[in-house]
Amino acid sequence: MLSLLGSIVNVLAIAAGSFTGLFWRNISEQMKTTVLQGIAVTVIVLGISMALETDRIIIVIASIALGAMLGERWRLEDRMNRFGIWLETKTGAREGGVAQAFVTATLIFVVGAVGIVGALDSGLRGDHTVLYTKSMLDGITAIFLTSTLGVGIIFSAVPVFLFQGIITLFAVRIDRLVPPDLMDQLIVEITGVGGVMIIAIGIRLLGILNIRVANLLPALLFTVAIVSIMYYREPLVQFFTGWF
Repeated sequence: MLSLLGSIVNVLAIAAGSFTGLFWRNISEQMKTTVLQGIAVTVIVLGISMALETDRIIIVIASIALGAMLGERWRLEDRMNRFGIWLETKTGAREGGVAQAFVTATLIFVVGAVGIVGALDSGLRGDHTVLYTKSMLDGITAIFLTSTLGVGIIFSAVPVFLFQGIITLFAVRIDRLVPPDLMDQLIVEITGVGGVMIIAIGIRLLGILNIRVANLLPALLFTVAIVSIMYYREPLVQFFTGWF
């Protein structure tokens, strides 16, 4: 349970920020619009800084393209929206937009290397510093997102806990199976791919394009696969060469 402390604090921070944001719902529509636009621009800047972390842009392009194809086939965006609508009916929310708020917040809080690195630190070293820092940022973000998008933001705490918790619990096994230099490469490229998705979220929040960002999530899986193949390519070539 102690290994999950960082993720638990993260969830509580999102919940606290969401409840705080509910008390700010009486602000004018003009102020809501300005706040949301400010958040969107900040999200885009964050995404750009993350995307520039990549060492191999071709990996980002290939992962996004393949991930989009798989995401569209799996209809992830539609499934997340349906889940959000189900939450809306179960909670009796009258404002609407719970589905959109849930999907948007989930993508903002889950996508990115901070959660991955923080979860790994929690599992491997029992160090929750990174997740504590992420908790403060997520809590503040949740305040403004809830004040503009609604109560659906609070439900994003569930996938955040599942995502980070699973990584934390399997961190010891990951450490045994994945070499440190491969892990460093994975984090760099996952950050780059995640940055592209964060940019897409910002563009969506600004209302410029309705990008189906959830359908890009499988790109993270392809990133892991491509980086791993490239890392083990030379040893594999040498292995098979020795047989012929």
